[in-house]
Amino acid sequence: MTAIPPTDGLPGESGQREDDVLKAISRIVSASHIPAGEVHIGDDAAVLEPTVGSTVISTDVSVWGIHLDPEFFSLHDFGYKAVATAVSDLAAMGARPEACVIAVTAPKGTDLISIHEGIAEAALMTSCPVVGGDLSTGRDISLAVTVVGQCPDSKPILRSNAKPGEFIFVTAPLGRAAAGLRLRRAGAGMENELVLAQCRPYPRLREGMTARDANVSAMMDLSDGLALDLNRMADLSGVGFELDYIPVAEGATLEEALSGGEDYELLIVTPDPETLLHLSKDRSQMQPILIGRTVVNQSIRNLEGRPLTRRGWQHSL
Repeated sequence: MTAIPPTDGLPGESGQREDDVLKAISRIVSASHIPAGEVHIGDDAAVLEPTVGSTVISTDVSVWGIHLDPEFFSLHDFGYKAVATAVSDLAAMGARPEACVIAVTAPKGTDLISIHEGIAEAALMTSCPVVGGDLSTGRDISLAVTVVGQCPDSKPILRSNAKPGEFIFVTAPLGRAAAGLRLRRAGAGMENELVLAQCRPYPRLREGMTARDANVSAMMDLSDGLALDLNRMADLSGVGFELDYIPVAEGATLEEALSGGEDYELLIVTPDPETLLHLSKDRSQMQPILIGRTVVNQSIRNLEGRPLTRRGWQHSL
């Protein structure tokens, strides 16, 4: 783990001056190298050098108590997870991270230092430097994370381009995060691998870029559960699917793998599985797992011959 710069004793107590807090936060999140010609934190806006290819931009909002349970996890975990899950959207497009901008809203007295230490850890882990953001007082603790990525050599992979007769893969067994939350609530420690999957997800960036190079048809990250996300992909692509197998992570249940959500593995559809598997073997320790095929009839959405109902995590708005 890369060391986090010292914070000079600003624990986030009530009554801190904004300038002092911002200086401490800047020291925490500015640990990465700034390329020549770019301007990151400190000005009215960040300045990034142009690149050749497509620019990919995504925004995620994380709310303390909604996206992570404060009874069992820390604000450091919350900051980390907010950045990691936002970067996962870049992985889902096959993009390489370039930068992120983070807007923080929190009540007076919130431990902003712990939040930003988690942010900095995830930014360093994903090579997605924090180049700016905003800070405001508010009723709830929330982080709005905007990430910017690049696909310099080819187009990003969309979730809407799956075709009938193609092969459906996931990057790893599913259900780890949901199982981790269940185990943490039952008393499991933070060292438990499944608990870490809940609060410290790892975006599949290398796998996403490998899939893009393999010319896959469609891709998305599994944030809300396979049973919901695969149906969303099928809706946008105008296809059905037949699943033969669900890889369930050790310690998880089948239902957690189908609908638990927050796995942040990649769902990949390709007409050429051999190329995907060959490139994956060369570039990653993980081999994608074949789970089924797409079909012409959009009304067919089956797992082992039975309808796979649409279920998973959805906000009530």
